[in-house]
Amino acid sequence: MRTPRRTLTLVTCLTAALAGLTVSGPAASADTPLVGWATQGGGTTGGGTAATTNVSSASALTSALSSGSASVIRVSGTISCSGMLRVTSNKTVIGNSGATIAGCGFNVSQASNVIIRNLTFRNWNDDGINVQYSTRVWIDHNSFSNGYDGALDIKRASDYVTVSWNRFFSHDKTMLLGHSDSNGGEDRNKLRVTYHHNWFDGTNQRHPRVRFGNPVHVYNNFYRGVGSYGVASTQEAGVLVEGNYFENTGDPFHLGEGSSPAGSLVARNNHFVGSGSGSAGGSVRAIPYSYSLDGASSVKSIVTAGAGAGRISI
Repeated sequence: MRTPRRTLTLVTCLTAALAGLTVSGPAASADTPLVGWATQGGGTTGGGTAATTNVSSASALTSALSSGSASVIRVSGTISCSGMLRVTSNKTVIGNSGATIAGCGFNVSQASNVIIRNLTFRNWNDDGINVQYSTRVWIDHNSFSNGYDGALDIKRASDYVTVSWNRFFSHDKTMLLGHSDSNGGEDRNKLRVTYHHNWFDGTNQRHPRVRFGNPVHVYNNFYRGVGSYGVASTQEAGVLVEGNYFENTGDPFHLGEGSSPAGSLVARNNHFVGSGSGSAGGSVRAIPYSYSLDGASSVKSIVTAGAGAGRISI
């Protein structure tokens, strides 16, 4: 028998979610600090002040990512590789100017406290980044294009993740959150992820496609020319979609997808240009952290000025 869902009423949820929320104007810096679910559960610091390892080859990168020690890994140049490179706990992976991962992806598996920033991922032959059985992960200011499967998939009991200021383009299956309707035993009360200030630039679907996570927070993202759909809430999920800018996107958000039953989705303060109005319903649990919400009509200019690799100096 499926465990009963314990959700707040819509009124209670919206009232609670507004606590700690401030609304700001268009002035925003792309190099913002960590916000969202990755601040919870003890926070996410990656390698912190550990020694820096500089890498410019696939072999050096593979070794550094799989090390058992905390470290800050700086990537230079274009690294050509295949398959998935395992990322272990307590790592900060930072791309220097122009750093590119071509042909392979990162597998953050059974890890905690991982930061990945300022990298370009392209032409991966599995996933761009896969996060599974992992907690406290921040994926920020990266670019993803032209890969095989998911650009950034999060699944299998992962929790406390923030995905911010990334750009996705020339790709189909963008972001999966929860891989199976039958994985509730692992995923219920986990898969809590914040997606903010990302740029979905002509991608097709899964922005994200959500199972079980509640609350999942999708705010201040820019959707331009999305082909199939924006956000889908399915299979016991609860998704808050707020302050996003949808341009030329016929189906911004909906309930259910494919054979997966409807989850819950609360939508508020979104901005639509040449787009559908979306479908919402149900209630979503309260957001537990403070955050600043940019006005939805300003999100396009803010996000296009700041999202993706090469937009920050770190």
